[in-house]
Amino acid sequence: MKKTEFKVTQPAELLSFLLAQMPDASRTKVKELLAHSVSVDGRRTSQFNFPLVPGMVVSIGKPNFRERFRNSSIDIVYEDNYLVVVNKHEGVLSNSKFPNDVTALGELNHYFDYTHQKCTAHIVHRLDRDTSGLMVFSKTKEVSQRFEADWKGLVYDRAYVAVAWGKIEPPQGTVRSWLTDGEYCVLSSPVDNGGKLAVTHYKVVRSCRRYSLVELKLDTGRRNQIRVHLRELKHPVVHDPMYGYKDDVSPINRLALHAFRLCFRHPVTGKDLRFETPYPSSFLKLMEL
Repeated sequence: MKKTEFKVTQPAELLSFLLAQMPDASRTKVKELLAHSVSVDGRRTSQFNFPLVPGMVVSIGKPNFRERFRNSSIDIVYEDNYLVVVNKHEGVLSNSKFPNDVTALGELNHYFDYTHQKCTAHIVHRLDRDTSGLMVFSKTKEVSQRFEADWKGLVYDRAYVAVAWGKIEPPQGTVRSWLTDGEYCVLSSPVDNGGKLAVTHYKVVRSCRRYSLVELKLDTGRRNQIRVHLRELKHPVVHDPMYGYKDDVSPINRLALHAFRLCFRHPVTGKDLRFETPYPSSFLKLMEL
């Protein structure tokens, strides 16, 4: 990819700056570039509210080591001295007790070894194996403990996108239930049965004849929460082998669930960090059917 550079002449946030420099490009295209190909003063970032000041140089293209490192498991979208944000691919475990399993945690440790960093990846939060999307890992146990001690205080926006079967009515609402771990799957109850309260807010972004594209935000982070709650609405996630339709014949061979936005206050520097990926292209293609 040919390298293009833009000189910053006035204060702006990175995404707004890129949109202004490329007026003929769609917002989705600019977000794709920001997710993979943008550097500020030679340092890769996908932080869409990165604060630009006059004199900085924004570059597009010319992949650095993190881009070359991308593999079938993770993309590294942000890194500093304390933490790393990755985009985990579907089918990849966050972590595992079995050393031969390919995991996001293991791939990060390979990256640290290759780049001669004297640190170890510590998992801050998890995504299901078949859910793709943004995750944050720390480079020290102390930083991961700061997240653990004040998760709700630090993480102020975390959103998912899913493709669900059918047209969801009403197109916006909240699902509340109590979840307990069953022998094979998570069980849901509309009343308190001693399980853990789970609250999911949803909003339909687009509908077509067969599917709904829906954004979801969680007040709680229970295992399989979104998948269970969309089943409760009788509109399960497309290609969900556990909570979906047994005769699911969707054209995509993956669970249609992706963590597309992650915003948090840095536990060390105190700065607000915002990350967002485009909706997976396979999700958008489903909406054209």
